[in-house]
Amino acid sequence: MVMIILSLYLNNKPIVNNKLMLTKTKLIEQIEKFPEGFSIDELVERLILIEKVELGLKQSENGEIISDSDLDREIEQSFK
Repeated sequence: MVMIILSLYLNNKPIVNNKLMLTKTKLIEQIEKFPEGFSIDELVERLILIEKVELGLKQSENGEIISDSDLDREIEQSFK
């Protein structure tokens, strides 16, 4: 599956996930940060982290945030 994802990116066919797209440039930047030898798992983990951070930033920019007190209440309610 990872090879399919990488192949789609390298063939200029972006994949949309959670309404965010990873550009080839960003993918190449991340690959260049790795040592000469690395596992596909390490790359996938890095890409997932980047996606989550970008999604969080986008949500923040769109005002999709909750206060600390609301979060505390939600956590409390989930454990009842």
